[in-house]
Amino acid sequence: MIVLAIAASVAAFFIGSIPFGYLIGRFFYGTDIRTQGSGNIGAANALRTLGKRGGIAILLLDAAKGALPVLIAKTFGIPWLSALVAAAAVSGHCFSPWLGWKGGKGVATALGAIAGLSWQAALVWCAAWALGAGATAYSSVGSLLANVAAPFALWFFTREPAYVAYGVYAALLIIYRHSSNIARLREGREAPLRLLRPWRRPNEGNGVEAPYSRGS
Repeated sequence: MIVLAIAASVAAFFIGSIPFGYLIGRFFYGTDIRTQGSGNIGAANALRTLGKRGGIAILLLDAAKGALPVLIAKTFGIPWLSALVAAAAVSGHCFSPWLGWKGGKGVATALGAIAGLSWQAALVWCAAWALGAGATAYSSVGSLLANVAAPFALWFFTREPAYVAYGVYAALLIIYRHSSNIARLREGREAPLRLLRPWRRPNEGNGVEAPYSRGS
């Protein structure tokens, strides 16, 4: 069982570490997404810099990185193994060895992992994201609200402590990965998601999002 857990976690980590945002930007758009917009390799920055097709493609692929390993792990019928695999996949996205142990903020991959654990909890996640992002036009606010709500949704629908533990871990990790966004929100410098407020300029506020290379 220990060997299985290690093997499954390593596999999930490397699946999660595939930098689809970088790969799609480089090979289909001829650009390094890390040098554009916020510099993040996730779907929100892809939507800003690559357009709707690129953003949606990256969203789906990043979510699949979280869902697929979890769905495979669930076939063993061991909740803690599924939770461990979910955590590994999200961690792989955030700390990709292919990008020098840097990566995205884990939001879409966390959504995929939650969907693999409980599709009902994933619906709550989406509703929380829509509420936060829709009310503020900031994707980061939606992401933070959704992941804070996730452990509660997982407990409500599954009553499985291992799943809740994953939800808490993912929420803390994603809050940490959004530390620069939180700072910009407090300073009024966070860039809005134009899909939600198309009349607002991408750099509306006192500044623009700090690039990835500076630690976002």
